[in-house]
Formats: sequence, structure tokens, C-alpha cells
Amino acid sequence: MVTVKEQYEAYPYPERDPAEEKDRLITGSPSHPLEMDHFLWSGQRDWSRPLRVLVAGGGTGDGVIQLATLMDKAGAPAEITYLDLSTASREIAEARAAARGLTTITFRTGSLLDAAALGPFDYIDCCGVLHHLPEPEAGFRALRAALAPGGGMGFMVYAPYGRSGVYPLQEAFGALFDGLAPAERLDRARRVVAALPEGHPFLANRNLGDHHASDAGFYDLLLHGQDRAYSVADLLGTLGATGWRLASFTTPAIYDLSRITNVPEGMAPEEQMAVAEKLRGTIRMHVAYAVPDDSAATVATGSNRSLVPHLRGVQRQTLARAVAHGKPLPLRLGQLSAELSLPREAAPVIAAIDGQRTLDEIARAARLDALGFGLLWTRVQETLAPWGLLLYSGLLRKAGRAGR
Repeated sequence: MVTVKEQYEAYPYPERDPAEEKDRLITGSPSHPLEMDHFLWSGQRDWSRPLRVLVAGGGTGDGVIQLATLMDKAGAPAEITYLDLSTASREIAEARAAARGLTTITFRTGSLLDAAALGPFDYIDCCGVLHHLPEPEAGFRALRAALAPGGGMGFMVYAPYGRSGVYPLQEAFGALFDGLAPAERLDRARRVVAALPEGHPFLANRNLGDHHASDAGFYDLLLHGQDRAYSVADLLGTLGATGWRLASFTTPAIYDLSRITNVPEGMAPEEQMAVAEKLRGTIRMHVAYAVPDDSAATVATGSNRSLVPHLRGVQRQTLARAVAHGKPLPLRLGQLSAELSLPREAAPVIAAIDGQRTLDEIARAARLDALGFGLLWTRVQETLAPWGLLLYSGLLRKAGRAGR
């Protein structure tokens, strides 16, 4: 069997070229600072305090480069530790950081099971790693032990239903290619996949694309020797057993059963999310934030008028014009489509969201009284926030005010 370390030494994942750093910044979830503040600190973190971060299983660097770059641009202090088993992956991440002139990252080679010795940390990123451990619960516990009071974790683990067809192939390839070198395994597996019969569950699954993107993507998807998926029920059970609590999925709307069908009276929220996952059928990964199991609610809401809202994934002026003309906002997440609608009177409110104004300041800019703004903002928040399009954070407010 090819070990996890051997795999990522041969095929660092995801495949990245440090020369491309001059042209683009790869952003996503988790570990965007605005998103972190929204889900973990009620949108109210004091960003003048240095943020101590562990990127546990940093791979070729997407998460650590995003976080370090955005913190640097915001002028917010950070001390970031990158940790990964793979030397080849670490070297790519280091080259990417060097290309950007990032100086807040300390690079280490090692296991996340030793994270507590490096901490404590205010924030832990663990994206696409825990499901590759021989004992994932040990990983969840190790990261919990490395967390500072008031901290939280952003993570991603695989989900089963959107990855249909993957695991039978992984098992078959594991049996067929045992003892072969990674390059030989890859070559033989590609030939088998090319000859799969029409109607094979893997070919029918339109949620998957890594195997088309690169050799590293193909290997990670279909030849991984240590890979498991978590249903919502599995994930919630594992979090609860290891000292964590789910703060929120990054797009809670897709786990909202009421958006799919009528919810039976008395059905617990956890069961609702589990049923919604089964009805959706296309969720291939769970991206979420977790906090210690004894934490109070940490997700920001617009009930606090001193919060600063941000739009993410949509341009405010574009959205404001569409709302003013009564046009819906089309939304597509993977294979899931939706249309979001807001009342026309919300257009000036949307136009005033600049990442620096508080809700009170937006209300004044839109010339709305407290009651009228409150009712309208409730509509805006309920429409956009569940899809991850509206976040609260004061990260950019200080820099913006200082430059005026």
C-alpha cells in the first residue's frame, strides 16, 4: 500500500504552480478572514490582536496563502504555522509564499497529531485532511487540544452521497495495484477508468471533476489508500465525541430541510440536516466551522447594529441594480441552482454595503428609520446569509477609516 505521505510526495495536491501567484489569488472556504469572523466570533473580533493560526495539513498551500495574503492586505497582525507530512507539498507552499513576499508563515513538516505542542491557536484550518487519517477521531481530539480559549476551527471533510461511485473504484484499485509504485498505479487506473461501461455510477456522477484536472487530482480522488466520507449524522457524532460543536456549515441553506419539503413536527434540527443531505444527494464535501462543545452561539446576526456587513461572491452595485429592477439573483453551487429575490426598496441598502459601514450607518445612508430598516434588513439577511453571500466582520473598517 502507498502511504499517505508517499502519495503526496509523489503527487502534491492540489497541483499548483508558484509562478501563477503573480496572476491570481485562490480564495474559498474555509479560512477567509471575513467568514471566520462571521461564524466564529459573531463578527466582532478585535483584529488589532495578533491572530495565532495553525494550518493543519496545509498541502500545496491554498488555505495558508489565502489567509496570510488577506490578513496582510488588511494590515492585521498574524502568526501562522503551516504543518504537513509531505516535504514536496511544503516546498510548493513555501515557494508560493515567497512569490507573494509573505513573512507571517512558519513552515513545519510533521503530523497534526502533535499540534498541541505547537499551540495554543486562536484558529485552526484543517481542510481535506481529517478524513485521510487512520483514526480521524484522534485528529479531531488533537486539534481540540491545540485550540486557545475562544478559538475555533474551519474544516472540510468528504461527504458520501455526492461522491457516489468513488469508493468502489478506490477499493478495486487498492486490491489490483497493491505493491505498485504511484506512477504505475496512476497509469493503470487511468486505463481502467477510460474503459468503464456506460452507466457506471462514477461516470454518471456529475459532481466530480478532479480526475480531469491533473494527475494529482486523479490520484487523490480514485487511488487514495486512506479515505472515508462523513454523512451529516457521522460528522455531528464525531464532533460531539471529540469535544467540538458545529458552529455552522458555510452554506447552511443547502442543509435546510424546509427549503426542500415540509418538515415533520418535532423533528430535531440535527435530523433535519441529515435528511436534507440525503434529499440533496449532490453534497460531496462538508465545509464548516466548529467551536468547543461548551461554547455559546458564535454566528453573527444583524440584531447588532454596530456590525459591518460584507457581500461575498457578488458585486454590490450589480446586485443593487438587479434588485432595483425587480430581477432575481441566479445562484449555482455545484449541481444546485436557486433564485434569490429581494424587494426593490432593498436596492439602496445593498448599494451601501461597502465592507466599512456599520448597519446603523447603512440605515442612515439609505435614509431609513430604525423600524423600517430593521424589517428590510431582516429580509436581506434571511435571503443572502444562508448562502454565504452576506458576512459580518470589522476586519476592513479600521483600514478604511484610516485612509479617509
